[in-house]
Amino acid sequence: MLRVAHHAVVSAWRERERQLRRLGVDLTLISSRRWNEGGRDVTLSADGDGFVVGASTLGRHPGVFAYDPRPFWRALKGRPDVVDLHEEPFALATAELLLVKRLRRDRAPYVLYSAQNIEKRYPIPFRWFERSALRGAAGAYVCNREAGEILRRKGLRGPARLIPLGVDTSQFSPSKRAAPGNSPIIGYLGRLEPYKGVSTLLRAAASRPLWRIEITGDGPQRDELISLATELGIADRVAFLGFAQGDELAERYRRLDIVAVPSISWPGWLEQFCRVAVEAMASGVPVVASRSGAIPDVVGDSGILVDPGDPDALRDGIDAALARWGELRREGLAHAEDFTWARVAEQKLDLYREVSPAADAGLARPPQIVAIAYGDPELLDGALAALGEGFDVTIVDNSSAADTAAMAARRGAHYIDPGSNLGFGAGVNVALSSLAERGLAGDDVLLLNPDARISADGVGAMHRAMHASGRIAAMGATQTEPDSGADVRVWWPFPRPWRAWLDAAGLGRLDRAKGFAIGSVLLLRSEAISDVGLFDERFFLYAEEVDWQKRAADAGWRIAVAPVQATHIGAGTGGDSTLRQALFFASTEEYQRKHFGVLGWQSFRIAMILGAAVRTPLLRGERRKDAARRLRIFLRGPRRHLADVRRS
Repeated sequence: MLRVAHHAVVSAWRERERQLRRLGVDLTLISSRRWNEGGRDVTLSADGDGFVVGASTLGRHPGVFAYDPRPFWRALKGRPDVVDLHEEPFALATAELLLVKRLRRDRAPYVLYSAQNIEKRYPIPFRWFERSALRGAAGAYVCNREAGEILRRKGLRGPARLIPLGVDTSQFSPSKRAAPGNSPIIGYLGRLEPYKGVSTLLRAAASRPLWRIEITGDGPQRDELISLATELGIADRVAFLGFAQGDELAERYRRLDIVAVPSISWPGWLEQFCRVAVEAMASGVPVVASRSGAIPDVVGDSGILVDPGDPDALRDGIDAALARWGELRREGLAHAEDFTWARVAEQKLDLYREVSPAADAGLARPPQIVAIAYGDPELLDGALAALGEGFDVTIVDNSSAADTAAMAARRGAHYIDPGSNLGFGAGVNVALSSLAERGLAGDDVLLLNPDARISADGVGAMHRAMHASGRIAAMGATQTEPDSGADVRVWWPFPRPWRAWLDAAGLGRLDRAKGFAIGSVLLLRSEAISDVGLFDERFFLYAEEVDWQKRAADAGWRIAVAPVQATHIGAGTGGDSTLRQALFFASTEEYQRKHFGVLGWQSFRIAMILGAAVRTPLLRGERRKDAARRLRIFLRGPRRHLADVRRS
């Protein structure tokens, strides 16, 4: 998902993207580096949002400015499933970005945004920009009904979904006050422009000497409004507080008893959404607003609507709101739940899935569950019990045990006895071949270790997260140890010769690259299986999933880990620890030889020998024994060592 929005310079307005990422969307956001919001220039601060990229802009008018195209060009290299241009269709920036997209030969569908609720015929070339953008768009989203109807009349062929702007209800939350005092505080928040009607509020306040007025915001009308307050004799009870954002803005809402939104119709302008009304309701502050533009749709029956530009009507509306304060506060809080960022993100994800087959493919059916069994079936039985109903399960029993067959029958699983212990990778291939024979090759596959535990909800979250991006081949899960609750490390860098030298020098912790996800709970995408192929059966145990993910990454696929709850007992399936260690290092040798050749393997081996040789005399207890054992294994050669262990 690639999204461009100049207003994302404001940290609070990136909550939509944060919520989308919580839904599993792999999202990159390009924002302006600096923009004027609320009458003040705001400079981009990531505030921990690693997904946001700043781009310089030329021009200040929302319809007539251009981005530095280089961040957008680079982001398109990631082959997004959907491009979301949060700019008006007629805007110069939209035309510029679509040109870059065409030059990049990017074929991803794109969606546009519009808030324009007045049908306008723009001058050339903006009229051409709009026509071209709408004809090529897969869809659009609007914040008021009129904007969607206008887009359709102008040539939009895809859907125009009404998706409101959101509010962070954890930040904009109510105070504990029970009722207004004798001197109620009436607030206005927004730009100081003639069309915002602040002068109407000041004139309404002139006949109510107990009211105090607090004005948050800035703009070109500030000095004129200060003069008007003096002229009306109310300057001593009108405070011009200036611009605010974040926690400071939320606190200003909580100070208020009523929020006034006195916008008026203006040549070429109507209120397009009214974010202030939503933030006020979420803060438990009743709203009195003009019956103008999109305001009635936003406020609904949860506030009081008055005729625009009429000071007496606004005064009477505020009086009525003060009289019904508790009732309007409750109704406003309930109505604000329709505008949470979580709800907005869900609606945006629905739109992305509607316009992009890649974003929605594969979700019609749950993934196939594949488990490779060996030994006592009790662990696997527990894993399937934790998973619950609703999944097709294929069990390949490398131990050919009657107890495992009986358990599979009781669970309604498809049971396969390969006749011998094939190892993990070959067992997975047997299951994949069986799925193909049964006409299920198009389903995604979850590899589930017997000693892992994950719920159906967790699998569903992994599945949705995988299909939020068209290029995720394998999706792991965050995991903890079942007894201690300690986090299990699920991300590991791909093993490389230079990485072995880093470990030998004691600097391995510096390499925290996210290469592959551990295979205890691993969801594989069906398209990636077709592209990458089956598991390499030379890996009897260990490294087979690493090899597959490395091949997928080399083919341009991505690996990811979903933030879901799973548990895993390391080496929980038991067995001879000496044999397991021999198999692990033999697989390591196989992997290095396959991907880096003989020279790469010898470099890796020498680094392991030197690292173990240095550590053996320095360590104590079991750690010293482990280092000495590793030294012997790599001096002998892991594959030869495995042969020795098997003969013994």
